[in-house]
Amino acid sequence: MKEKGSIERLLRDWNTLARRVSDLEAMAELASEEGGESMRAELEQEIAVIRKDIASAEVAALLSGERDATNAIVSIHPGAGGIEAQDWAEMLMRMYLRWAEKREYKTEILDYQGGEEAGVKSVTFTVSGEYAYGRMKAEAGVHRLVRISPFDAAKRRHTSFASVYVYHEVEDDIDIAIDEKELRIDTYRSSSAGGQHVNKTDSAVRITHLPTNIVVQCQNERSQLKNKNVAMKVLRSRLYELRKKEHDEKLGRLVSEKKDIAWGSQIRSYVFQPYQLVKDHRTGVEVGQVNAVMDGDLDQFIEAYLIAGSGTGGQSTEARAQTTDK
Repeated sequence: MKEKGSIERLLRDWNTLARRVSDLEAMAELASEEGGESMRAELEQEIAVIRKDIASAEVAALLSGERDATNAIVSIHPGAGGIEAQDWAEMLMRMYLRWAEKREYKTEILDYQGGEEAGVKSVTFTVSGEYAYGRMKAEAGVHRLVRISPFDAAKRRHTSFASVYVYHEVEDDIDIAIDEKELRIDTYRSSSAGGQHVNKTDSAVRITHLPTNIVVQCQNERSQLKNKNVAMKVLRSRLYELRKKEHDEKLGRLVSEKKDIAWGSQIRSYVFQPYQLVKDHRTGVEVGQVNAVMDGDLDQFIEAYLIAGSGTGGQSTEARAQTTDK
């Protein structure tokens, strides 16, 4: 029923756009016959509006992957750069939370390990909403920051890295067999600001899957049982992703993209000084408004990534339309 509803929405949007384009064609014919400037101005305004709507519909059509419609689990870890990198990881967390808020997605922090002086050592959160994973998967990879460090008394320019991992939330209809004997479960006191229960009981849970050495943890819930259930949910998603990659590699369809969180492996660079620029190295999209990007303006990068993956050259609908306006 969920898949049926998704297809019906796509068809409904398509039919609405087709009808609006037909209306525009009729308006264009009328404008060419009468030659009225007011009608021409109205036509150009309607074209601009429908162009944006078509771009949105195109991106929605590209979100047709097997699990694109599911919720996303996002983990951020600082790389080379020490305190500066930990601060950068927290900045990325804020960027994604603001992006999700703008899209009216729900978010929940599952685990937050604060840095000793600033930033975070690691953070895991969920992004829930229609096609959350389909969009967030574009952000998986290493992100590079260049700025004058606020932690450097000499005000020197520093380069820092953080890695973003994105997994889709595994639904109950997918069978992921986990042997309890292969798990090591540790409990500890929560270290994040989470209410009166924090640091009073060993409610936080860390689960290690011994065969793969995957470690997941959760300290957000009030009870140990709830934290364990959430951690198991994250573990199932990570195991599913791992097994899918192993299967694809055996079939020769996937080249591993795992890289060090350091120089030369970044998917996107954020330059604050000596100039302002955010550049996605996969699609070539560049934006000079760094503050807007850090405030959650990410759709242009996500859209370009999705379009590039579809084989249409990485340009948005609006950009490609510039060559065919007349």
